[in-house]
Amino acid sequence: MSDFSCVITGGGDNDGPGGADALRASVESVLGQSLRGAEAVVVLASAADPAVRTAARTLADRAPGRIRLVHADPAVRTTGALRNAGLDAANGRYVLVLTTGERLQLHACRNLWQAGETSRADLIAGRWSRAADEGGKEREPSWQGELYARSRTLARFTEAPELVVRDALVTGFCLRREAARRHGLRYEEDLAHGEILFGPLAAAAVGRIALVRRLIVTGRAVPDRARDLTALVEAHRRVANTLLARGLPELREEREKAFARDHLVPLVRSFPGLPAARRTRVAAAAARALTGPVPPDLPPLERVAVTLLARGDAEGALTAAYALSRPATVCAPLTTDADGRVTWGSDGKGGGGDRDPSGPPLDITELGHQHRPFGELRLMNRLTRCATAEDGRLLLEGRLVLPGHSGPTPGTPLTATLEFRARGGARAVAFPVEEVRHDGNGIIWRARADVSRRLRPVGVRDTAWDARLTVQAEGPDGPRSVSDLFAPQDQVAGAVRFAARPRLGRLAGDTWEPYITLKDHFALRLTARRRPARTTHRLIRYATRFRPARKAKLLVRALRKRLDRYRSRGFKAPAYNSWLTRLPVRRGSVVFESHMGTCYGDSPRALYEEIRRQGLKLHATWSYDSAPAGFPDDARLVRRWSWRYLWALARAEYWVDNQGFPQHLRKPRHTTYLQTWHGSAYKRMGFDETRVRLQNAPQRERLQRAVDRFDHFLVRSEHDVNTLARAYRLPDERLLRTGYPRNDALIAERNRSETEGRLPRPPLAEALGLADHKRTVLYAPTFRGGPGKQRRSRLLLDVREFAARFGDTHTLLVRSHYLESARLPVCPPGTVVDVSRHHDVSELLALTDVLITDYSSIMFDFVLLDRPVVLFAPDLDAYADERGSYFDLRENAPGPVTATQDELFTALAELKKSDTRYAEQRREFAERFGSYDRGDAARRTVAAVFALGRSRHTTDHDRGAGR
Repeated sequence: MSDFSCVITGGGDNDGPGGADALRASVESVLGQSLRGAEAVVVLASAADPAVRTAARTLADRAPGRIRLVHADPAVRTTGALRNAGLDAANGRYVLVLTTGERLQLHACRNLWQAGETSRADLIAGRWSRAADEGGKEREPSWQGELYARSRTLARFTEAPELVVRDALVTGFCLRREAARRHGLRYEEDLAHGEILFGPLAAAAVGRIALVRRLIVTGRAVPDRARDLTALVEAHRRVANTLLARGLPELREEREKAFARDHLVPLVRSFPGLPAARRTRVAAAAARALTGPVPPDLPPLERVAVTLLARGDAEGALTAAYALSRPATVCAPLTTDADGRVTWGSDGKGGGGDRDPSGPPLDITELGHQHRPFGELRLMNRLTRCATAEDGRLLLEGRLVLPGHSGPTPGTPLTATLEFRARGGARAVAFPVEEVRHDGNGIIWRARADVSRRLRPVGVRDTAWDARLTVQAEGPDGPRSVSDLFAPQDQVAGAVRFAARPRLGRLAGDTWEPYITLKDHFALRLTARRRPARTTHRLIRYATRFRPARKAKLLVRALRKRLDRYRSRGFKAPAYNSWLTRLPVRRGSVVFESHMGTCYGDSPRALYEEIRRQGLKLHATWSYDSAPAGFPDDARLVRRWSWRYLWALARAEYWVDNQGFPQHLRKPRHTTYLQTWHGSAYKRMGFDETRVRLQNAPQRERLQRAVDRFDHFLVRSEHDVNTLARAYRLPDERLLRTGYPRNDALIAERNRSETEGRLPRPPLAEALGLADHKRTVLYAPTFRGGPGKQRRSRLLLDVREFAARFGDTHTLLVRSHYLESARLPVCPPGTVVDVSRHHDVSELLALTDVLITDYSSIMFDFVLLDRPVVLFAPDLDAYADERGSYFDLRENAPGPVTATQDELFTALAELKKSDTRYAEQRREFAERFGSYDRGDAARRTVAAVFALGRSRHTTDHDRGAGR
């Protein structure tokens, strides 16, 4: 008996693509296993292709001890029956089934075997990947990340519902052979795609299950959903019924939702690439197969797509496919009912909307299209005709969808312009639109373009031209819409062509050919169809590919690689440390940086403005990371990590920042480094962090060297001394007990509001469109990730629900952490405003009435205003366990601590009551954590660092002159 049997079928009705080559790849992946006790059991159907049979015999002859051929009975034809024959023939301790073309990773069998022996599990499963595109790039399903986040053992499959909710067990798992036979596990022989059912049946039947976080199988083929939809639906339905029979209706509901998202939505997305006749056939097959209800909790566009597919509406599903790839685009007319609910409207072409008698209205209110005016909406412009006009010009006809709640009304005079723009360039040619008229819920247009005469490309880099249409209602303030032209891939394939006249002559190209881009946009491309141009193109292709050209390309590539090396940080840092730090100091020069160059704000900004107010003769330079927008127009700017940045750092007399200049850069001997920092600490920092304690010695030494560069470190209370200073091992003589300069503005605002009242608000309120009669709430969650680049995060607060509950009386400002970004849903105007890109958070705090945060240090600053704070911390215990904390937040919080959104909304609704209850605790919080913030931190810091430094340098200079 072998350790591992890998069953591979050949010649079944559902084998993977590739025939003999696919079988050979699968078998060779078994032969290459590091576990030498792995055998391949190849089951051949009697009707298998001769090439497959020959390949199987050749492989068996090469490794007779590890490959066994099983010739199935002539009556056995389906893949399920062949797999069952393989299960019967397998004699390994563990059995794994591969679809032809799937390949095992080098240590796949060993990893599964070890996990099975260690855990004594009957089913052992690992990760798998599939081809993500036509180029063969492999990708794992996104849901596998959480399922296989760690290796673990389950007592029952319900401990990991994703095993049966998703198609997790279609491959990449093995069974203990004795357990498979004890439970009578077999593939359904009458079911195509029987692997979808077999895995969940096995998981439900066996006892212990082991999950391995390693990748096991690659090369899984994506099912042809357009061809196999009926079989996929039937396999899914049997899984769902199995879950229901086992008393798991909630898992069945999750399974229905997952099937829709994993199979039906991708099928709809593929519609633009399918010919019209096939779209119709697929929609008809879907209408027959999808007889159950559509899962109600799908996202709105996915719900629309699946519903229209189930109704058999091919045209509506095509429209939904465009909407899925462009969620911000209105692809069908919108209909608003008396309750303000917005539904997907009928476009008059079978769009399957709310007027469709075959189903109820399709609600898409939460997309927020109704909150955008006509000029800001992206509208679907469907190309309905592409032909050659009688006079030889390009004839285009189309229809622009109108949203229903805004835009030109019937009878409004309209003008339109068709424009072709060179891709990647600024050149554009406009053509007037001959006919443009309103047809109720859309705008019909018709244009003729003499592309042969007016479109004159150079013929080298401007060979592709994209089309777009501009429609405007007459009048000085008439609404205006600019839209691309959309069409399915088969709309213009080979339909029409026009002569081209490139400026470089006909040898550069001779024909304009309309086509549909991969993003479904209509465009023109310059092609060579006549013999002179084709010959020229062949010569150019040959000249760029023969041996000297290849050598020239390699030389250019090597030069680019060398230049990239000179531009890399790995080259710049040693050059800076070895050579630039030897440059003489430029007296009075200061380099300012805030949050690694991402903004002009915080304490560095307050110090910079205080220096300018006092008129100190200092030469300031600001660093920026991505774009200089938002920095003062008269400030000297350098891009972070540029050579100018390194030059400024090397010659600066002062460095000022609030987070840390690059760790790899040494501070010159003549430089004074002022570290203003950016907040008091709730979570553990520096060498107190578990992550840092687990680092190796060189990593900790690098952090220590970076901290040792600090000459001055600002603190705002003794809490900072006992936490931040101790965590970063800073001696007391480097601490400046001045408070944070950024908080001077908050104390000034508190004093002003106490004496003069809250109105008028700061000028920023008007710029953000904040109404005086509405309370301003700032939601500012902390950073939850680790070191690295900016990442996209999901807000824990449902801002759309907030707008629905409090939008009439509150405006929510949302500020994600500067190392994260979050996409906000469209909400009614004046209810939710994204202020994440605003440079200075102190300006936002000054006009905020209520702060919602979690563990962010922003709460330590906001309490200086003596205004309400509500903490929204659903993951408080987990966060405190993972990061560690310096105090108990629940006992010391300056406001109520809420764990759910309902609790948060209740706290906001009863804010007056809680504000009174927490007023004294908030003041004690402010005194404990901000005792040195007195409103003059900027002046005191400038006096301690810059003014004395300038005075000392002046005295030294005078003494030198006297000598």
